Amino acid sequence: MPKAICEKKNRIAYVTLSRPDAMNALDDEMNDQLWAIWRDFNDDPTVDVAILTGSGKAFCAGADLKTFIPKWEHANMLDARRNAAHGIGGGITRGQHRITKPIIAAINGHAIGGGFELALACDIRVAADSAKFGVFEVRQGLHQGDGGLVRLVAIAGIAVALELTLTGRELLSDEALRFGLVNKVVPADQVLSTAENYANMILRNSQQAIRSAKETILDIIGRSLDDALRLETINGYSSVGDFSEVKERLAKFFKKS
Repeated sequence: MPKAICEKKNRIAYVTLSRPDAMNALDDEMNDQLWAIWRDFNDDPTVDVAILTGSGKAFCAGADLKTFIPKWEHANMLDARRNAAHGIGGGITRGQHRITKPIIAAINGHAIGGGFELALACDIRVAADSAKFGVFEVRQGLHQGDGGLVRLVAIAGIAVALELTLTGRELLSDEALRFGLVNKVVPADQVLSTAENYANMILRNSQQAIRSAKETILDIIGRSLDDALRLETINGYSSVGDFSEVKERLAKFFKKS
């Protein structure tokens, strides 16, 4: 049975981590399957948004330590260098992080360690009120290596990133919401439907504009003000192409008004 499943319906790709007996921990086989899923999602013109969730009671418990530790215990610098191009979760943490189609995390349960990093790599995060988060890597002698530090600082700031990383403490969903680490907290049985609501809001918009906007946001991170403003105006004004979609949408808008 696959460890990662993708089902497509109504322009949405539903991607499910499917190792419930291991809290959906990421091993090489699951990562390889996810890599293929994200590549297909990026290339498939019939889908425009993805929803990532976990089977069972967990979203993702991070790397499968039973296979992860032996793999890296005897690794060398060249192994680390090769790994830099291939992050966990099939590359959406690093490697396929430039996919411009939106990805929504439906966090149905624990998102800890690398699972927390995976959630942070998504564009919108909906969490169950029972979900828990944490930088648990530090409890095992490690720390984030797949975008967790970068995205924690970018999303919640240095103070929160330092506190969560240095303490390795558990973080509940309501506090994650206050820190801006998730966008919405709902009862567990509403996580998927809420993620679908976000997906459908995205689908009502121009997908050309959506993808350009996501690309632009990723491009302006860390830039100087002048560079960021220049990129935004170039991307914003060039994203419309021949204006055919804009004219069609405006005609419908003016007709309604």
